Formats: sequence, structure tokens, C-alpha cells
Amino acid sequence: MKKITLCWFRRDLRIEDQTALYYSLQQEEQVLPLFIFDRHILDALEDKGDARVSFIHDQITRLKSFFEQHGSSLLVRYGYPAQIFQELLHEYPMQAVYTNRDYEPYAVLRDSHLEELLKENHCSFFSFKDQVIFEPNEIVNGSGEFYKVFTPYSKNWLEKFKTTRVQPLPPANWGNLFQISPLPMPSLSDMGFTRSSIEIPSSDLDEEIVRHYEERRNYPAQRGTSRLGIHLRFGTLSIRKLALKAASLNATYLNELIWREFYAMILGNAPQVVDRAFKPQYDRIPWRNKEDEFEAWCAGTTGYPIVDAGMRELNATGFMHNRVRMIVASFLTKHLLIDWRWGEAYFAKKLLDFELASNNGGWQWAAGTGTDAQPYFRVFNPDSQTEKFDKDLVYIKKWIPELGTTAYPKPMVDHKFARNRAIETYKKALTP
Repeated sequence: MKKITLCWFRRDLRIEDQTALYYSLQQEEQVLPLFIFDRHILDALEDKGDARVSFIHDQITRLKSFFEQHGSSLLVRYGYPAQIFQELLHEYPMQAVYTNRDYEPYAVLRDSHLEELLKENHCSFFSFKDQVIFEPNEIVNGSGEFYKVFTPYSKNWLEKFKTTRVQPLPPANWGNLFQISPLPMPSLSDMGFTRSSIEIPSSDLDEEIVRHYEERRNYPAQRGTSRLGIHLRFGTLSIRKLALKAASLNATYLNELIWREFYAMILGNAPQVVDRAFKPQYDRIPWRNKEDEFEAWCAGTTGYPIVDAGMRELNATGFMHNRVRMIVASFLTKHLLIDWRWGEAYFAKKLLDFELASNNGGWQWAAGTGTDAQPYFRVFNPDSQTEKFDKDLVYIKKWIPELGTTAYPKPMVDHKFARNRAIETYKKALTP
């Protein structure tokens, strides 16, 4: 039997402008696409109706159907990657595995181990850049070190983006797919999950929203953001195509994509941020970590309407408006002095567009512990934020119908008191 190549899909669930897929199909060997429902990831999910699992399952079903229309199929397995590859090495005459790089610590370790396993079995492992425009080691300062501040990073990024003339890949060669009968695929229930009823935003870019992005993006009652986060997270959308479109439509929107790459760069170069503050001295902060207060924040019953509306939107839809994300994160870490890692973990459970690098970066920014973060003495006032961005309470009333009645709780802490307490706590902890 002739040797074949496996193209392993992960965070790149599309057929167009998919780097590993394109280059695998350029080779002599025929290509069998592969997807693994990774138990290391799935077993950690508490919600067995997690909308992201339903979304991934739907995307895999769509990909499988496409490959079957071309006389091939998608090999779909459920389990632990190392164990599955041990099995695949016995089942198929594998010449090589092609895949796209992932920069999260678990993925880096997983790929390193799998590359060793494959090489021991005379199988090559090739990985490619696909989920970012520039990888963590591509944008560095004059000393060859990674940037700790966003503005100079973004200037360098933009310059490199223009000079490298980033372009999507041409159409792939579907004639080189491995010809095989349709393969079985595990159902959601086979893996212990149920279908979610949460609606997934479209992957279509609304150019009108992007054109007016800086005018509308801060107002949660308006549809002012693209809602493409989940599609970037799982690669159902090409970052190259999106960045090129953003560059032609709106610099502010493109800047948000650069923030995404900045945080991916930070995680790639400083993986310790997963567990610790980027600024080590901030790990000295004595968080109060009151469980009842954290539960009230999670449930959207703090008595601060803009905070509660945001948390209720998150719990119901898997989405929270970016301006509101900043407000609720500031409230948890500053007003309540609860460890940013608690909030980060809750967002990781709930957000459709959860991405470790961006989630970690955003939370450390809000808490003042991260790279290029807001200063610790900046404490968002939820009331003034409401006045600026939801003056007519349209967003708040959508999520808090009981506002203004006795059913809605009083504020759990006074803003002025909480602000002073936070500043004093941080100041004391950070004073040598």
C-alpha cells in the first residue's frame, strides 16, 4: 500500500487558505484529513452542553461532507492524541503529518511529544503558521527581544504587514486527497456531550460594522462589533483574509487584530503568565477572594447594573461586549479584590470566543498585573461608564428587567470605599 500523509486539523477548521492543508496537498503522497476530539481538553469542560463543542462538531461534520464529495473522508477520533497516533501508525502507512502551529503551552508540549513519537516511527512532522499573521518570534525590538508594550509592537507589526505583502493561499489541489469510503464519526452523545441551544454568530464579515467600528464599538446596546471571535478562535475564518479586509476598511478594527497577536506573542514568549502575573511583584497582592461575592458577580447580582447586565449576557449567550468585559473585570479585581485568575477561569468556561492568550491578556490588563496594563490606581466607575456608554439604559434593561424594583439588589459595595481600598491594597503590596 502506498504511503499517505495525514493533515491534522485543530484550530483551522476550514478548507480555504488553510496552510497545512494546502501544502500537504502539494506533495506526492495522497492526503487523508484528520481531526481529534482531544480528551485532555474535553474532559476539563464542566458544562456537558458547552456550545463550543457543538460548534466544533458541526464544523467537523461540514468538513467531512466536503471531503466525501471529493471521494475522500475525514478521519475523526475521540481520545488522547498520543494514544491515537500510536494506533494510527499501525492502521495507516503514514509518510508524514502536516498541521498548523498552536502557541498555547499545552499544544506546544503535545506537538513536541508527538513529533518525537512520529520520528521514532519514520514519519515526518511538518507544522506551519496559520492562526496568526506573525508568530511570537517574528516581531522583536532592536535588541532582538519581544515587546512588552503594545504601541511599538503595533508599529513594527504594521510595517512588516505592509512590506511582506501578506496574501491568502491559492486554491488547493483536491485531486490529491486519499480516496476512501466515508468514515464513521463520534456523535456528541458518544463523547458525553449534549447539543447547545446557544446561537453562534455568522462567520460573514459585516463591512458596514467595520467601516464604523470606532464610532460604535463602545456602545453595548448597538451592534458595533463584528462578533467574529469564535471563528478566529477555531479557524473557520482566515486571519489573512480578515486582516487584509480590515486594512482596507478601518485602521481601528485592524488594531484590534494586532492586540490579538500581541497577546499571542506574550503567551508564546512568557508562558508563565498562564499561572502568574506578568509583573512578578503583583503576585504579592493579598486578594480578598470572598466566595459569596464571587458568586454574586458570576450570577449578575452585584447591584451594579452595567456589571450585572454583562454577566447575564455572558451566561445566556456566551458573548459579552468588549467595553463591558473591561468594566466587569475591573469590578471583580478592584472593587471586590478578587484574584484575576478567578475571573479569567470563569470567562474561559463561558465565552464562545475564549482564547487563552487574549483572555489572559485582557484580565491581566484589567487587574494591572500584565504587560502594558492599565495602572493599578485606575478603577472604572460603573456608574460613569454607564453614563458614557449606555446612557438610556437600553442594554442594561434588556438584561435586567427587574431594574428599579425591590427584586433588584442594592450595590454590594460602595464605589468610593471600594476604589480607595483597592488603591491602598495595591500600593501597600507593591511598595518595596
